[in-house]
Amino acid sequence: MYRRIRELREDRDLYQKELAEQLNCSQVCYSNYEIGKRDIPTEVLIKLADFHHTSVDYILGRTDVKQPYPAVTKQK
Repeated sequence: MYRRIRELREDRDLYQKELAEQLNCSQVCYSNYEIGKRDIPTEVLIKLADFHHTSVDYILGRTDVKQPYPAVTKQK
C-alpha cells in the first residue's frame, strides 16, 4: 500500500507537501503514510483514491487495476 501511494504521487510529479495540502495534513504526516509509520485513516484512503482517480482496493493492493469502479446510480 505504501509503495502504491508514493508511485501514484510521483506519477503526477507531485511533492509530498502538495499532496498533504490536498488531504489537509502536514507534509510530515503524509510522509509517515508513505513510509508506513502511520496507518492511513479510511477517510484519507478515500480522498487519495478520489484524487488519483483510482479505487481504494488498488491503493490497498487488493487489485492491480488502476481504474476506479463505475459510479453507483441510485434506483428509485
